[in-house]
Amino acid sequence: MTNQVQTIKEKLKDEIYRFIETFQIEVLIPQNILAIPMHIPLGLAMTEIISETGLPTIAHHHDFYWERDRFTASAVNDYLRAAFPPDLPHVEHVVINSMGQKELARRCSLPSAIIPNVIDFETPAPGIDGYNADLRAEIGLGNDDFLILQPTRVVARKGIEHAIELVRRLKEPRAKLVISHPGGDEGGAYMQLLRERIEDAGIDVRFITDRVGDERGINAAGQKIYSLFDIYPHTDLVTYPSYYEGFGNAFLEAVYFRKPVVVNTYTVYARDIAPLGFKTIEMTQLVSNQVVEQTRELLHNKVQREEWAETNYKLGLKYFSYAVAQRKLAARLANLFGEGI
Repeated sequence: MTNQVQTIKEKLKDEIYRFIETFQIEVLIPQNILAIPMHIPLGLAMTEIISETGLPTIAHHHDFYWERDRFTASAVNDYLRAAFPPDLPHVEHVVINSMGQKELARRCSLPSAIIPNVIDFETPAPGIDGYNADLRAEIGLGNDDFLILQPTRVVARKGIEHAIELVRRLKEPRAKLVISHPGGDEGGAYMQLLRERIEDAGIDVRFITDRVGDERGINAAGQKIYSLFDIYPHTDLVTYPSYYEGFGNAFLEAVYFRKPVVVNTYTVYARDIAPLGFKTIEMTQLVSNQVVEQTRELLHNKVQREEWAETNYKLGLKYFSYAVAQRKLAARLANLFGEGI
């Protein structure tokens, strides 16, 4: 196995070196490949290239191996210590939350900067247009239905069973739960669990993964493919009951599209997002009566939804816009190249 890892690593190094030479690369930005060991030879290859070339590097870490249970027991701890992430000069480490920053310092004695996930809040969100106007009809929803969107993959840490429970307890026939993404890389047992919960709850849930893609298009059956940004304008409420998130892209998307959110107070949300003042319906590992009543009230109170949307959008613009990322990235480049950059 060691020989196989080394063989793949050397092939990858050759290709990356060729890429660097062809395009005259001046700075490397490895995206998460030096954090989560989904591809060990690639992480090792990138680490050796950084060490051998001395190229200035901004190592962007989203998910560390110690944040995933499935990496707890390992036969490659030497590789993990060497490359996930590496301790090298001329490398600026960037994380997406304060917990990652603290754990990276504690476990690896490495300093890092926080650059959170961002969205282009400077540009207004797209709305309903000639292409996506028929989305509700295409997925079997009426104009009077409440489209409650779960905009995540179907994996256990997303807590989708809480969204099912919330819709069940709303006792609102017009409430339809729409799940936009397929399962992940963690097996099919969770999907089976959800289907059993849905059957027991007796609610209307639509899995529309066959109608959603990265871009608009046509599927094999000749039906329209919509992007996630086609779904948000039709959405009345977003559920985000995750147990764990590295940051919270779906939360930012809901804010960007001015949609109310029911959010579980996962650690990163509680530490890095909630203190900023966002208006949300918060749950803490369970769907309480208060959460149900708040949700019911919000669905029927358009004025409150609009007030929350305006407040949240302004906070998104202030803390999670492209301008924020630009400032923070410029500081990392200045550390690598000098203040004249």
